[in-house]
Amino acid sequence: MQVSDIHALLAAHRVFGLLPDDDQAALAAQWQHRHVAAGAIVLAESEMPERLGWLLAGGVELVDPDAVWRLPLRPQELFGAGATALDPHGALYAVASAASEVLLLDAEALHQLVQAHPRLLALLPAIPRLPRARPRSSAAQSGNMMTQPIASLIRRAPVSIDRAQSIRSAAERMAEAKVSSILLTQDEQLFGLITDRDLRSRVVAPGIDPARPVADIATLAPLTLQSQQSVFDAMVLMARQNVHHVPVLDGDRVLGMVTATDLDQYQSPSAVYLTNDIYKQPDLAGLVACSALVKDLQSSLATAETNAYSTGHIVTSVTDAFTVRLIQLAEQALGPAPVPYVWVAAGSQARMEQAARTDQDNCLVLSDDYQPEQHGEYFRAFSRFVCDGLNACGYVYCPGEMMAMTDQWRQPQARWRQYFHQWIHKPEPMALMLTSVFFDQRAVHGDSTLLQDLRREVLERTRGHSLFLAHMVSNALKQRPPLGLFGQITVSRSGEHPRAVDLKHGGIVPIVDLARIYALAGGLEPVNTRDRLEVAAQSGEVSAQATRDLVDALEFIAGLRIDHQTRQIKSGQAPDNHLKLEELSSFERGTLRDAFGVVQKLQSVLAQRYQAGF
Repeated sequence: MQVSDIHALLAAHRVFGLLPDDDQAALAAQWQHRHVAAGAIVLAESEMPERLGWLLAGGVELVDPDAVWRLPLRPQELFGAGATALDPHGALYAVASAASEVLLLDAEALHQLVQAHPRLLALLPAIPRLPRARPRSSAAQSGNMMTQPIASLIRRAPVSIDRAQSIRSAAERMAEAKVSSILLTQDEQLFGLITDRDLRSRVVAPGIDPARPVADIATLAPLTLQSQQSVFDAMVLMARQNVHHVPVLDGDRVLGMVTATDLDQYQSPSAVYLTNDIYKQPDLAGLVACSALVKDLQSSLATAETNAYSTGHIVTSVTDAFTVRLIQLAEQALGPAPVPYVWVAAGSQARMEQAARTDQDNCLVLSDDYQPEQHGEYFRAFSRFVCDGLNACGYVYCPGEMMAMTDQWRQPQARWRQYFHQWIHKPEPMALMLTSVFFDQRAVHGDSTLLQDLRREVLERTRGHSLFLAHMVSNALKQRPPLGLFGQITVSRSGEHPRAVDLKHGGIVPIVDLARIYALAGGLEPVNTRDRLEVAAQSGEVSAQATRDLVDALEFIAGLRIDHQTRQIKSGQAPDNHLKLEELSSFERGTLRDAFGVVQKLQSVLAQRYQAGF
């Protein structure tokens, strides 16, 4: 929609039509035009007092989830800042009830307009109670948007073409629509995708005849997102898979496309573009240069008030990218692998819970076709190349040598099966220490079925295995929240970090241990701690209330750690896990004490269940 079109709409509007023509023209340039899909959030709760919405076509509902009511709006109605009376303690938001077309105006522009034309106060009754809007930083907008449905970013109807059409027709359609990608359909279902990059690399460069069917050069069955998935989900998908265009579906129906450019405005430096740079690097020196930006990434996410769960996923997706690129470089240098393998992340990388300060935990599961005499030297050099590269990029060697370059952790599937059998049936102290790392595993690159088969067998063995689980609980209870006899937070009195609380070992690790035990007891597949807790609640391994309490405690403690590390990074210090209580407000100290109390209580419940000693 052009500014002139908006000017015409203003002139015909019952409120804005009262303005002088020059003011209408100036105001027209300040509106943002947006197409939104059915079910998409038009204005989130935090945006309602800061933006004025104008419904042009379709349907929008004002929703109060606490009062459980929905107020439908009709085309030409206004909503949000100045138009909707807002309860400061309410949770009102606006959602599209159908595919809709809206205009949005920042509240600051509305205030300036009312100051120049006070008579508008009578026509916009919510203006007097509206606090003066202050411009939001892009970081704050980023934090709010991370959890919004991805459908809210769709700006236009999908641009598509039938798969039987020619490459030339697809290029002409893209040029006409001024888009960088186009969807291929078959019987109105998504079939594939091509981008302008595909046209350059798959058509122009090799000299392909543009009269050929566009399906010949398309990416078939592209990665997709469902409309209710979040902006964060899209960000992680693009970063992890190194893609820049993702179709958004409502079931099987195509709603539109989101691109890396759409996401870039909500995150800086963008994990999507950082990942893209990682994959472009021709050697280790280039990867080391990229690794310097990882700390900046965590800082920007913290500034954007991104929650700890999302931060962990995004930061870990970048670690995955470094790992995969190093594997690719290793195969370029050494040649293709002689037998199938899967590179496996363990520990926090497997759980998608990494922060700024981390070492590497990884291993290799090899096909049982592996023969040490024939293949041993290749995989020894291969794993050394990758682990050395990760260390150079800041992912330091594991102090316990739990890495693929250690012979013990670079084994065929059958040997790994023996490891897990021994750890489960003979849970000695060393075995229990190893389970805290190797029972959290995720495939990063290679033949993922090698790990899937192994994990499936392991979970079948641990489900309901009381003796093994009792040993796991006893081992987990060695990490206790730092609470004194009367419930006060205790701090270290000497050592390297006097008067500090170890947030990792005093709070995060005990919750991770609890979630792991719930998952192993129930034979549950998730690896991420929050995901484990939520699935454990669904399966009855733990109560829904306990899960909510643990999830909230984990988010709060992990968030404190991220904020603490961000302050250290900005002041030029090395990030750590040791927080001095004077860094916290009295409210934060009280909340931290309560979070530790939740963990302590649920440790006791689990100990009683398995009759573990204290």
